[in-house]
Amino acid sequence: MADIDFARLLSPRLMLRRFRSSDLVPFCGHRSDPRVARYQDWESWSEEDGRQFLERQTTLHPDVPGTWFQMAIELVEAGKIIGDCGLHTLADRPGQVEIGITMACEHQGKGFATEAVNCLFDYVFGKIAKHRVIAVADTRNTPAVRLLERVGMRREGHFIENIWFKGEWGDEFQYAMLEREWRAMAASQEMLSCPAHPKPR
Repeated sequence: MADIDFARLLSPRLMLRRFRSSDLVPFCGHRSDPRVARYQDWESWSEEDGRQFLERQTTLHPDVPGTWFQMAIELVEAGKIIGDCGLHTLADRPGQVEIGITMACEHQGKGFATEAVNCLFDYVFGKIAKHRVIAVADTRNTPAVRLLERVGMRREGHFIENIWFKGEWGDEFQYAMLEREWRAMAASQEMLSCPAHPKPR
C-alpha cells in the first residue's frame, strides 16, 4: 500500500528523503561519472534527463507495486546529496521489494552506503512490513557485492550471461534477506538504525 506520507528516513549521518528541484545538478553530476555509471543501465545524465526524472518522482510514493521510488541520500552535516537509493515493490509479489543504491565516487569507502542500506532495511521490514528484500549486482562490481554481503544479505543465485549489458553478455549475482533474518541479525549485533523505526525488541 502506498506510503503517501513518506517524507524522510534518518540515520546518524544521513537523511534519505524525497528529491527536491535543488538536487538536480549534484544528482546529474554523480550519475554522469563514468565510474558510477559503469555497472548501471545508463551512460550519463543530462540536466534535461534529470529534470524529467525528478518531476516523475514527485508523483510517486514508496510501496506502489511495480514502480521504483527513488530517494536522495543527503549528508546531513554538509547539507548536500551524495547519492541516491531506490525501492521497487514487485508487481506480482508485493510482499517483496528490490533495493538499489548509487553513491558518488568521492563518498564511497566511508560507510555511507552501509548506513543507507541499513536505514532502508529498518523502513522496509518495519514501517512497510515486507517479507523479503532482494538486490541484484553485476558480478564484476566488487564494491556492490561487498556492500550487500556486509549488510548481511545472502547470495541466492549466480546468473550466467543472463543480461545483454553495454554491448556484451553479463553475469549477475542475486542477494536476498528475509524479515526474520533481519530481526535475528538486529537482535544479535549493534546495527545503525533510523530513529523513526527503532530496532525490533
